[in-house]
Amino acid sequence: MDIADFYETFFEEAEELLADMERLLMELDVDDPDSEDLNAIFRAAHSIKGGAGTFGFTVLQETTHLLENLLDNTRRGELKLRRDIVDTFLETKDMLHDQLDAYRNGSEPDAEAFERISKVLQKIALEELGQEPVSAPSEAAASAPAEPEPQAVVEPAAAVDHGASRKVAIALSGVGEKDRDLLVDELQHFGKVLSQSGNAERYDVVLESTESLEDMEAVLCFIIEPDQLSISESAAEASPVVEKAPDVTPPAAAAPVEPQPAPETPATTNSETVESKPAAPKAAPKANKAAKGAESSTIRVPVDKVDQIINLVGELIITQSMLEQTASNMEIDSHGPLVNGMNLLQRNARDLQESVMSIRMMPMDYVFSRFPRLVRDLAAKLGKDVELVTEGKSTELDKSLIERIIDPLTHLVRNSLDHGLEAPDKREAAGKSATGRLTLSAQHQGGNILIEVIDDGAGLNREKILAKARSSGLTVADSMSDDDVWQLIFAPGFSTAEQVSDVSGRGVGMDVVKRNIQEMGGHVEILSEPGHGTTTRIVLPLTLAILDGMSIRCGKETFLLPLNAVLESLQPQAEDIYSMAGDDQLLKVRDEYLPIITLHRALDVTGAKTAVTDAIAVIVQGEGRRYALLVDDLVGQQQVVVKNLETNYRKVPGISAATILGDGSVALILDIADLHRLDRRKSQQRFEAKRTHLHEVSPA
Repeated sequence: MDIADFYETFFEEAEELLADMERLLMELDVDDPDSEDLNAIFRAAHSIKGGAGTFGFTVLQETTHLLENLLDNTRRGELKLRRDIVDTFLETKDMLHDQLDAYRNGSEPDAEAFERISKVLQKIALEELGQEPVSAPSEAAASAPAEPEPQAVVEPAAAVDHGASRKVAIALSGVGEKDRDLLVDELQHFGKVLSQSGNAERYDVVLESTESLEDMEAVLCFIIEPDQLSISESAAEASPVVEKAPDVTPPAAAAPVEPQPAPETPATTNSETVESKPAAPKAAPKANKAAKGAESSTIRVPVDKVDQIINLVGELIITQSMLEQTASNMEIDSHGPLVNGMNLLQRNARDLQESVMSIRMMPMDYVFSRFPRLVRDLAAKLGKDVELVTEGKSTELDKSLIERIIDPLTHLVRNSLDHGLEAPDKREAAGKSATGRLTLSAQHQGGNILIEVIDDGAGLNREKILAKARSSGLTVADSMSDDDVWQLIFAPGFSTAEQVSDVSGRGVGMDVVKRNIQEMGGHVEILSEPGHGTTTRIVLPLTLAILDGMSIRCGKETFLLPLNAVLESLQPQAEDIYSMAGDDQLLKVRDEYLPIITLHRALDVTGAKTAVTDAIAVIVQGEGRRYALLVDDLVGQQQVVVKNLETNYRKVPGISAATILGDGSVALILDIADLHRLDRRKSQQRFEAKRTHLHEVSPA
């Protein structure tokens, strides 16, 4: 087995470590940093360095090594933190992320960027600690790749200062033969393998090495799970380190595992790291054992495999619906066991579907965790003080939606920072705290998830928006409601910014935000109060794979309405119907006038009830507005598997997706807002046709 088989595992775990590093750096109090946080940041860098060395990612290893030295000085109190130093650490984290992406894509990291960040880190070491700059270890590795053996001879000599070699007992549990052989090969990079024995359940390896137990564990845990590994120092007498050098030289030359000690000066050598943690071998296993319980309870599965399971469960639900419809026509007296079995199958299929769907659910913290850094950097750039508050981070959303919501939320956050929140002096002049407050909130609301971006800034300026709309040629009126005025900012190219900003412009790109959210089956609303702030509210379905729907019939056709869009149904009365210009009609429902959507007219359905009073009005909601949808009958509620219509056919106006019913027929799922636009468009076309006809037949 090739060690490259483990690359993806390393990339994923390194990404998680970098994310943890950024989060902890963001939370650090530079005046009084928490020692546990500093240790955690150091361990993250240390683990990435060890893994990068194992897999031969030299530039990533050397960059992390420079950062690791400074972090080690910081946690020992030798380097006093400042905001600019933390900024440099964050910049290095970004550089590590770029290098990781480069290796993931099979290319070499940017050499100029590596040289620049190396000089910045070495400058901190020189100015703050008086340590001489390291002479760019990467240059030695890059310029002389064909001379690994001389370096390998020197490096063990540098390792002599680490202390006497010792015997280390390593136990591998539940590791297959191929993986075991690979691990033993990797262990030879740490020293000489003295003995090995055991079976698949437990395999024991005794190693003679000068490396720390923490280093070994950090590297091996990139290949196997932590609960499969046990490392301890043998009680046997230590042997002189000189005996180790001949054994280490061949594997060190064969694999770029230990390039870091050679170019170091005494001030920055790894001996400081080893000496600074005499208790680390005892403390680290405790921390790792605490984490093992959580790690061993998870498993990494590719997304395409999960999608395949969800598709199969969807097909199972469709088949179960077909069988249920067939069984419903049977007499229960003569087919009692079959009917009972079908009922049991229905419950089991529902439980299976819910369990499988939960696999795709991810917490909103996956999204929210990206914004502390964005807010910090952007606020500093704009000269504003901003406090970011996140609520409902544990609220779960389908993975396909949670990844697509990141860009719209990023745009809304940038808008709030740039144009929503005022500068500190303006806030104080308005009687507010100099520090602005930006809140990201997520919560479940029925079958939807409600995401809000709330700022306590100046709010939207109604008069300014109306003036801009008029100058842009939009049809507006002073009597428009606030909600309608706020919706104007979603017009393409609409902006009230007085000058172009490289950060954002309130309204610029907002049409893209709205369109993206609508494509996910959701809608966006804006609430604003001048002087007190703006709330942008996004409502999304929890998932796009399974839908609770209401079956309706129009003529001989069956359609489905998303159940979370259905509010109520009623029989329209003649006195509650009001005609508008053209063929438009309104239905009065408890002092509210709702636009009527005539389904048979919008979709050209024949054989439907044409009189409003003969039909049933289903009160539905779409894009934050209510409508009265006229249908012939309500069939009932059922759960359906959503099939993408565009992928299998093409985009159909008024239709969001399709599904397969229990009888095998295809039913279309209605898009309420788009259906209303389609109905109005056809109504205007008919009205224009009538006017043209009357004009032609009228006397001259």
